[in-house]
Amino acid sequence: MQSKAQIDQILRQKSDAVEIPGVVAVAARGSEVIYQGAFGKRDLSKPDNITTDSVFWIASMTKAVTTAAAMQLVEQGKLSLDAPIGKLLPDLAAPQVLEGFDAKGEPKLRPAKNPITLRQLMTHTAGFCYDLWNGDMGTYMTKAGIPGIISCQNAALKTPIATDPGTRWEYGTNIDFVGKAVEAVSGKKLDAYLRDHMFAPLGMNDTGFKLTDSMRKRLVGMHARGADGKLETFPFELEQNPEFHMGGGGLYGTAGDYIKFTQMILNKGRGNGNQVLKAETVATMGQNHIGDLVVTKMISAAPPYTNDVDLYPGMVKKWGLSFLINTAKTPEGRSPGSLAWAGLANTYFWIDPARDVAGVILMQVLPFADGKCLEAFAGFERGVYAGLDAAGQKAA
Repeated sequence: MQSKAQIDQILRQKSDAVEIPGVVAVAARGSEVIYQGAFGKRDLSKPDNITTDSVFWIASMTKAVTTAAAMQLVEQGKLSLDAPIGKLLPDLAAPQVLEGFDAKGEPKLRPAKNPITLRQLMTHTAGFCYDLWNGDMGTYMTKAGIPGIISCQNAALKTPIATDPGTRWEYGTNIDFVGKAVEAVSGKKLDAYLRDHMFAPLGMNDTGFKLTDSMRKRLVGMHARGADGKLETFPFELEQNPEFHMGGGGLYGTAGDYIKFTQMILNKGRGNGNQVLKAETVATMGQNHIGDLVVTKMISAAPPYTNDVDLYPGMVKKWGLSFLINTAKTPEGRSPGSLAWAGLANTYFWIDPARDVAGVILMQVLPFADGKCLEAFAGFERGVYAGLDAAGQKAA
């Protein structure tokens, strides 16, 4: 791949300048890996160089995996996309909408106008939000003594919703309930279900909620960008004995493992010799499931953890099950109708079925949507498409 040197140069320059700590990037066609590289340090406070098998907290990149698992159960008729999910998950049977606060600062709650469905959970239209981008919910959680979602305590899921189900796209804890639905109908804990039905079949042997000794040896340190732009390491680890497995953000894994998941999507449900989803299911997952609703800008309510998030400003963006869908070609070359998402610590992936290509780039930096990390991602993606275009010209 002639653009390998181009990608290497961008990622090496960024890590050498310590604009980013360490980075691993992998790109693939459905049939083969076409690029992989690792640059920088696993942890800026230690001498070890990062390696392609380094382990990252992939955070919300967990969501697509949990949703794919739930779609296996939809295929089997064990889950329904459009039945009220409250019949299966009693906590969602009578959702309350937070309508702000009264003069005394007490929350104003009212019953939701309609029931929540699995499809709404998968598309972030059920009404659940994250306090990171919704200040009112943060205020409510503080008043009610509700722990943050990252605690992996069941109490963290006891929040009201921010809007009536089906009326607005708002990013939130929805996929944690998708994980609960998987558990409820499979009779397995989410870690066991994903291991047996997704990770083992696809050969994703370095992905899980719990860090094995081998994974821990390769774990990448977490870094925070200070106001001066400098990166500092800080201790970070998800609860290793959680009350619930966070289907919305609990996985640790490698770039090499996640690219296998993206290749399964490119290959219409097939990977490592196993058909884990039907071709028509994968096609469905890549379609717009929010109708006329649109993906809106996410305004930060928690600056240490996330910047404002506005990917491709000015472009209409839709949501599938459970992917961001761009409706126009991106500046980097991604085709319209491609699938993508990200994780809080600046991990990103995209899947472009039209060009038969996918990419994964992993860093461990807070806050999310960090400018330098996004530059690295854009440079990597541009390089991948430059390589495809050059190969196409040669073939022609």
